[in-house]
Amino acid sequence: MKILMLTWEYPPRIVGGISRVVHDLSSRLIKDGHEVTVVTYRDGDTPYYENDKGVEVYRVDNYMINPNNFIDWIMQLNFNMVAKATELISKGNKFDVIHAHDWLVTYAAKSLKDAFNIPIVATIHATESGRNSGIHNETQRYINDTEWLLTYESTEVIVNSNFMKSDIQRLFGLPFDKINVIPNGINLTNFTGIERDYDLRRQYAMDNEKIILYVGRLVYEKGIQYLIGAMPKILQNYHDAKLVICGRGGMIDELRSEAHNLGIDNKVYFAGYCDSKKVQKMYKCADVAVFPSTYEPFGIVALEAMLAGVPTVVSDVGGLNEIIEHGVTGMKSYAGNSNSIADSVLSLLFDKKLCDTVSKNAIKKVKDLYNWNKIAQDTHYVYEQAISQTEAEKHAEEIEQEKSNKASKVLKTQKEINNLLTFHKRNAFA
Repeated sequence: MKILMLTWEYPPRIVGGISRVVHDLSSRLIKDGHEVTVVTYRDGDTPYYENDKGVEVYRVDNYMINPNNFIDWIMQLNFNMVAKATELISKGNKFDVIHAHDWLVTYAAKSLKDAFNIPIVATIHATESGRNSGIHNETQRYINDTEWLLTYESTEVIVNSNFMKSDIQRLFGLPFDKINVIPNGINLTNFTGIERDYDLRRQYAMDNEKIILYVGRLVYEKGIQYLIGAMPKILQNYHDAKLVICGRGGMIDELRSEAHNLGIDNKVYFAGYCDSKKVQKMYKCADVAVFPSTYEPFGIVALEAMLAGVPTVVSDVGGLNEIIEHGVTGMKSYAGNSNSIADSVLSLLFDKKLCDTVSKNAIKKVKDLYNWNKIAQDTHYVYEQAISQTEAEKHAEEIEQEKSNKASKVLKTQKEINNLLTFHKRNAFA
């Protein structure tokens, strides 16, 4: 199968979780014998073309003019994606399916579908309504409507959790059987050969301190503010603890102020952006990982922590709620509740046996359910469904067209007969 992936991020460009998902899925599809072409945004000095271990990656610039806003920027990017994909198709690349990742590539996907009759399979990684707890302004409404358009134009839709299936069915009124739940996965070799680096660990905490680790963007829906709010109770009961925050985002100044106001500056370390290699090492340095999101369609960071063998605490929302079984593969807390987060973290800090049990169970669950072999096969099945449905619709259209042509011929013949009869009648009367 020849697959065209459209995405606004692909390694080394990593904005959110889409980049890693597209990379790992494409790599696995290549190993299964498919051909994958990725068209994405060119960030910095990355090459315009790259063969990434079999994945053909084409990167496009945005226009050199400055857009008025982010929406205009995305639209300009879509124009260039269409141009690049059209160029590839004109050179003989006949794609069987377009896999569009999120609203950011909607217009490119729709244009290519309409021009070349290629079915779209869309993955909705998150929704604008979910990120913002509703739609509150015209920009958010535009993005929400674009998400609807992508799901409408797609033959099949993929989401990564049952929560997301219910959410987009509610938001966009999609037929339930059009939405396929396929979880995101993780490379099971991510932590092979990586051990605890004590020199790295000492950059953030003393040997006697337990590291509580957060990895992710510093934005409201990730709930990091509630984790900082939990630290006073955690430290009151377990003084030798340190919160290490890996990530960047618009809330960093607010979060620093909050830590200062709570008087825990010396117990909260903002490590800033960490690349994938450093993140892997940070997980191995951690004693507990916490992901306190208030909205989380899936939560791939939880899989990373679980695979690394770190006892993990998550909030009881979205995909996180489906990944973790409380007390079995990790611990849960009530979303937006600092007191609940503190209780779950403390239960792990004080109970080594519980830590060992949930870590062991978590590793097994990740390997069984979230490996890319299974996910790629399930995705391929959705591709086949989309292609078959498109072929069936095309065949039905051809039959209808043939019927229409026959009907036209019959009408034309009947009209000719009527004209002939009228002519003979007139001649006979004359």
